[in-house]
Amino acid sequence: MSVIVITGASDGIGAELARQWARAQRGRVALVLAARNVEKLRKVADACREHDARVFVQPCDVSQQADCTSLIANAVAQCGRIDTLVNNAGVSAHARFDETPDLGWTEALMRTNHWGSVWCTHAALPYLKNSKGRIVAVASLAGLVGVPYRTAYCASKFAMVGFFEALRSELIDSGVSVTIAYPGVVDTEIRRLGYGPLGRPAGVSGLKEERAMPVAECAQLIRTATERRQRDVVMTVQGKLGRWLKLAAPAWVDKLAWRALQGPTKR
Repeated sequence: MSVIVITGASDGIGAELARQWARAQRGRVALVLAARNVEKLRKVADACREHDARVFVQPCDVSQQADCTSLIANAVAQCGRIDTLVNNAGVSAHARFDETPDLGWTEALMRTNHWGSVWCTHAALPYLKNSKGRIVAVASLAGLVGVPYRTAYCASKFAMVGFFEALRSELIDSGVSVTIAYPGVVDTEIRRLGYGPLGRPAGVSGLKEERAMPVAECAQLIRTATERRQRDVVMTVQGKLGRWLKLAAPAWVDKLAWRALQGPTKR
């Protein structure tokens, strides 16, 4: 039985990944679902159990190292092994840097988006080496290309990407794969719930949403890439194009990034 640990599993991409793995591996998967909202986690767990998955719910705030360590320890205690770790927990932010009076919340953002994945991976790595397992990092296109009004968010995702790219090279002979996913705008609540310039929930997206990718499609792409042990999964044509244009025509990429905004305009 495959054991999969998913952080940020109470909603959005993490919850959908859990449901999809439960359906696809009916009766052959144990899911350890972690997030801060236990009530939502239990609803996701119930949906997964309908497909005969073994499911364990673990309250976890990945911005706290002790929670990350406990998550992995409890997963091993319950299941005996870990085959896949999905570092999905994250928080968004939409705030212009020179309009942010207090940077305290940007540190909290970094603890969740970057350090949470580092701490979980560090605790799980010995078990993943034993199982020749898989590590997944759910990053963002904002971890490849700088986007205006997303300075703090980009910083956290660039850090995440750099860490996992370096870790992949360190694990080259270990049998452990590292898959980095780069979603664009996905139809979830993450942007509206993320930080605004005052450190409170933004309440609005800030990005154009009319072509947002359905969460089921995003999760399917991540799940397939994980099972195939792909290095990277860039999910949109615009994302793939932007990745290479950043090298060939960086100024043009800057202009494209501004066009992704739904409200603010360049001064």
